[in-house]
Amino acid sequence: MKVKPLADRVLIKPIDPEEKKQGGIIIPDTAKEKPQEGEIVAVGPGKINDAGNTVAMEVKKGDRVLYGKYSGTEVTIDGDEYLIMRESDILAVI
Repeated sequence: MKVKPLADRVLIKPIDPEEKKQGGIIIPDTAKEKPQEGEIVAVGPGKINDAGNTVAMEVKKGDRVLYGKYSGTEVTIDGDEYLIMRESDILAVI
């Protein structure tokens, strides 16, 4: 895959939560919530500030992150689902 995010954007592969819950109940696809956890696949070079300097990214490829439920833009690359979002939309690194 040759995708390189621009500026302060990252490419995230969502991690689906467990299919079964504690009681062994299987939740149908229509009742599932969107995943809020993922792994960073690619990172842009960073945002350029007003002085013209590039501000380095705080996250890196391979980090597991938490993000908002409706953050980012969903894209399909080579048949796989990904999210592209700004670094500021990431809530935490796990």
